[in-house]
Amino acid sequence: MSEATLSSKNQIVIPREAREALQLKPGDKLLVQIHGGKILILEKPKSYHKAILGRGSAFPKNYLKKERQSWR
Repeated sequence: MSEATLSSKNQIVIPREAREALQLKPGDKLLVQIHGGKILILEKPKSYHKAILGRGSAFPKNYLKKERQSWR
């Protein structure tokens, strides 16, 4: 875990170990999300399609089919 400080210009520097771990470079886009009173910083996916691929597999079998049918 690393510490970061908010500057007088409301800027924050991502610590070197975090930048290296995520292979971030100047100009890379990040997503900032507020979650339960905490700030979550995520690397912006290059492709949202690839980022969410397979996420639906966490639902029980036939859940999505039943949910879609309930919309009719």
